[in-house]
Amino acid sequence: MKTNVKKEEGCLKVGVLGCGIICQAGHLIGSTKARNIHLQAICDVSEALCRKMAAIYEPASVYFDYEEMLADSKVEAVIIGIGDQFHIPCARQAVLAGKHVFVEKPMGVSIEECEELRQLAREKGVFVQIGHMKRYDEGLQFAKKFKEEKLGEVTVYKGWYCDGQGRYTLTDNLMPVLYSANDMKKPAGNPKAVLDHYYLLGHGSHLFDTAMYFMGEIEEVSARYVNKGKLHSWLIDCNFADGAIGTLNLSVTIAQKWHEGCEIYGTKGTVYAKTFNPWALQSSEVECYDGEQQISITPAAHDGQVFRRELEGFADFILHGISSGAAEAGDGIQVMRALIATYQSVQEKGKWISLKEVKGAL
Repeated sequence: MKTNVKKEEGCLKVGVLGCGIICQAGHLIGSTKARNIHLQAICDVSEALCRKMAAIYEPASVYFDYEEMLADSKVEAVIIGIGDQFHIPCARQAVLAGKHVFVEKPMGVSIEECEELRQLAREKGVFVQIGHMKRYDEGLQFAKKFKEEKLGEVTVYKGWYCDGQGRYTLTDNLMPVLYSANDMKKPAGNPKAVLDHYYLLGHGSHLFDTAMYFMGEIEEVSARYVNKGKLHSWLIDCNFADGAIGTLNLSVTIAQKWHEGCEIYGTKGTVYAKTFNPWALQSSEVECYDGEQQISITPAAHDGQVFRRELEGFADFILHGISSGAAEAGDGIQVMRALIATYQSVQEKGKWISLKEVKGAL
């Protein structure tokens, strides 16, 4: 049967680990639609769930044991879309098997395990990419290029990521029908038991990576946190390595629609970006003001399928050495450092914390 998807010659053969929500809604669809990826295999310990996904996406092979999929010589790379606590152990197995790795954000849960994976990947000569898909938002990509070419010296970055009350109603409508099974593998304990940890890892990782995507390295942060009822809010001041200053707001859950975006002020221009719920698959609305020409530019940015686009970028680098601005292992580590520094700063009543000095886990 024919489809409307056009594939390139010599696609990257991937195996997808996990048939849960993120893989069902993002990576299985993304792999199927990507121009340069062939869905070679899928794997999940839940046989019923794995067979259901196999019936929908028709991979060449189906596995219920991860080691068996890694032993498949046709699988060149692995996409890992499972619980945060499993990211690094499963990525490590893939690297040791000589496979390239795409692992969902956050990269891991501790700095040390992430650094160990980066070193191992270097030794094995394989590529590791972190699933910070907002780097593949066409609107934000346009804004980054404009910032680098037109803004002059940047003085201030303001970013916000505010989960809204209608988020689950919206995502239920936008996502495909999601399947689950009683024998799905879950992390030990309850990851949501400590919500400030859970929200920082899940949502704060996006906030920090977008800031670093535009501005580069963050040297230190000072953070405050308040929780009233179901509303958890962080205000994070940060100093960037290039001398710019910034403020970041993470709030979950606000009494409003999804509210995410950033503003960047430079000596020659300004950037404003409004970012939508990721499952809307809609590129950010961006307005870029050129101070020298005194004009505002808004890109069309039609392609909002960020999950497909990030996997195409992953494959382009492995197959052709084409860099697409992906979040690599070093970026994943810097995000982990920022998250842990934020948590430590809150515990120490807003003390400035250097990212280079933090250790441990979140």
